[in-house]
Amino acid sequence: MTKKIFSRVLLFALVLGFSANAEAQIFKKKKKKEEPKKVAPKPKPKKGAIQPYAKVVTKEYKTDEGLFKVHQKDNTYLFEIPDSLLKREMLMVTRIAKTASGIGFGGGKTNTQVLRWEKKQKQILLRVVSHNVVADTILPVHEAVVNSNLEPILFAFPIKAFSKDSTATVIDATSLFSTDVKPLGFPGFYRKFYQATRLDKTRSYIDRVSSYPQNIEVRHVKTYFANKAPSNSALGSITLEMSNSMVLLPKVPMKRRYFDERVGWFARGQTDYGLDAQKSKTVAYLDRYRLEVKDEDIEKFKRGELVEPKKQIVYYVDRATPEEWVPYIIQGVNDWQVAFEAAGFKNAIIAKRAPTKEEDPEYSPEDVRYSVIRYLASPIPNANGPHVSDPRSGEILESDINWYHNVMSLLHNWFFIQTAAINPDARGNNFKTETMGELIKFVSSHELGHTLGLPHNMGSSSAYPVDSLRSASFTKKYGTAPSIMDYARFNYVAQPEDKGVALMPNIGVYDKYAIAWGYRPILDKTAEEEKPVLDSWILKHAGDPMYRFGHQQAGGVVDPSSQTEDLGDDAMKASMYGIKNLQRILPRLEEWTSEKGETYENLSTMYGQVLSQFNRYIGHVSANIGGVYENYKTTDQEGAVYTHVDKAIQKEALQFVIDELFKTPKWMIDENIFSKTEFSGSVERVRGLQARNLNNILDAGRMARMIENETLNGASKSYTLVNMMSDLRKGVWTEIYNGASIDTYRRNLQRAHLDRLDYLLNKAKDQRGANSGYRKRSGITINQSDVKSVARGELKRIQRDAKKAAYSGNTLRRYHLQDVVDRIDMILEPK
Repeated sequence: MTKKIFSRVLLFALVLGFSANAEAQIFKKKKKKEEPKKVAPKPKPKKGAIQPYAKVVTKEYKTDEGLFKVHQKDNTYLFEIPDSLLKREMLMVTRIAKTASGIGFGGGKTNTQVLRWEKKQKQILLRVVSHNVVADTILPVHEAVVNSNLEPILFAFPIKAFSKDSTATVIDATSLFSTDVKPLGFPGFYRKFYQATRLDKTRSYIDRVSSYPQNIEVRHVKTYFANKAPSNSALGSITLEMSNSMVLLPKVPMKRRYFDERVGWFARGQTDYGLDAQKSKTVAYLDRYRLEVKDEDIEKFKRGELVEPKKQIVYYVDRATPEEWVPYIIQGVNDWQVAFEAAGFKNAIIAKRAPTKEEDPEYSPEDVRYSVIRYLASPIPNANGPHVSDPRSGEILESDINWYHNVMSLLHNWFFIQTAAINPDARGNNFKTETMGELIKFVSSHELGHTLGLPHNMGSSSAYPVDSLRSASFTKKYGTAPSIMDYARFNYVAQPEDKGVALMPNIGVYDKYAIAWGYRPILDKTAEEEKPVLDSWILKHAGDPMYRFGHQQAGGVVDPSSQTEDLGDDAMKASMYGIKNLQRILPRLEEWTSEKGETYENLSTMYGQVLSQFNRYIGHVSANIGGVYENYKTTDQEGAVYTHVDKAIQKEALQFVIDELFKTPKWMIDENIFSKTEFSGSVERVRGLQARNLNNILDAGRMARMIENETLNGASKSYTLVNMMSDLRKGVWTEIYNGASIDTYRRNLQRAHLDRLDYLLNKAKDQRGANSGYRKRSGITINQSDVKSVARGELKRIQRDAKKAAYSGNTLRRYHLQDVVDRIDMILEPK
């Protein structure tokens, strides 16, 4: 019974369990049907993975079309680089656009690099390309050049996306300009000088990025911590705005034209290992615009007819330029047409007003397609003409002339001081519009010459006999120099009786010759094959001073015929005429600068200009002492390149300085002017003027050249160091030989002479020689040269003669000479 009951219970439990289980299964199925299926989450993209275009370039971005698309959202900038531009070379020009006070002025180039965008796996690399070392690709040495010049990577960017049609690559370029990439930021020499330590990211930002058809322009503000900030030093930092211009270089480089130092030209060098020479050789080629003859005009050109170029050189005058000056600036550019006619082209160059937004909404002065004359409201008294050129060929891609408002102040002062003695239009604090306009046209032409490729030709003005500058017929035909690229400012030689003389230079004989030499097409010849033709054009005018190029000199004047601010072939005669005009101006200075109700500030300024001009004249003359002429020649030309200035000229030059400066120039000591402009300073001013020029004469490099001249050419043909020092001593210490009283000015001069001899004997250091274009300096090892022995001998001679003279004259004279004797003791036997 019990078993039966148990069996029934067990059976019931089994049935119940099965029933419950079945019901549960049915319920589960129903639940499955009722609940929606859970979708498995998609795997997240890996960090940095390439994403779809729409995910990267979203609708929030603003797009600027141009060389390549620039997408911007807030402080993020995406570059969409077409595949067609990968491996194309681009020129990155870095400038300081806006500068901190005390760091020069904005607009100057600080770095130029050729860059190339490359795709490498999942990255875009920005490489720096060098064109300094090359070899033809067909030569075996090319492989060695490539292996020795691996292109460094400036920056690497992860690829963010590809364009919808897969023809372009998107990268985030923000960090290239927001971080401290040194070649694109504050230059290294400034960092070192101002002790800039690091970038302050919290005070640095990208201002804008603009894309144009052939260039990308970036402006970014950088703030650096700096221990020696030039302004606002309490902040301990420097803030400046950098400009980066990335310019697409032409696919096919322009044909080069090789440089020749006998014709002045801005040029670039390249070491070519593929030349037929047993050493690496540097070749140089000109910076110039691509001026080509149209195909349909080639026969006309061959017949000698003037033709228009395929592409005209056009300069746009900034809309910010005051209206009254625009016609003069335009004329200054158009005046160069006559030089290009010598090169075989008509209408080759022209200036236009920049279009308004209504006339051309796409126009921008930052667009590399436009060369612009920019007007800058700045107190800087200057103008400059930089250009951007292709390092592979020298082709000028774009030029800008920066015209600072205060250059008019500079022009006023030059024109006043150099011509007011004979020219009523140059008198007064403000010139007539026509007068200032002509001066602006002159500067416009000069700066334009730089943008065309011409450097300063400081040797040009020495081509003219000084008296020819007093001739109306001569100066109207030839101007004041054969080249407007000289600093032959205005005609200070002309005297009041010289009626109708021209007062300033124009596009001259040399300018036409240089433009023709650099720009005239030589058809059907390679750059190498052009060389004999170019050489023949130079030899045609060899020896003619009108066609001579004289290099600008920095670090001291070696060649007295190639100086800045001088006129004519005889510095003594030209300077004498100039001094006579200053002596005419000074008594009228108050009359010509005074305005009712104004202070004497203008009188003070122009008196300073008189003294500065007088100082220039003295410098032009003293450069002849120990001077060496430089006349560039090639090996097939006869005669020397370097020639010492004639003995008689050197001696005359020293005597001129003694007579006009060391004998106190009483004419420039004007008590009326002093009484209205200063409470003291006249004595110190004369002392400073005399001491500067005395030190310049007793320059170690100059003395080295005099020693060498005597060594090479003999005492009879050279102005020896001993003779010069003797003549100088007699001119400075005249009173100890003739018994005359020694006034304040002369006592100061004599003490300055002792100080300089002390410097030469005890303090002067050896200096290395330099002859690299602009920089010229004579090397000398002071301790092993004659300089110290001659300085010691002069000191002993002065001491001996001063001792004898110390017993006569008034008390102050005796005290002075006794002091001289004691000073020399201390110089000869320093403690």
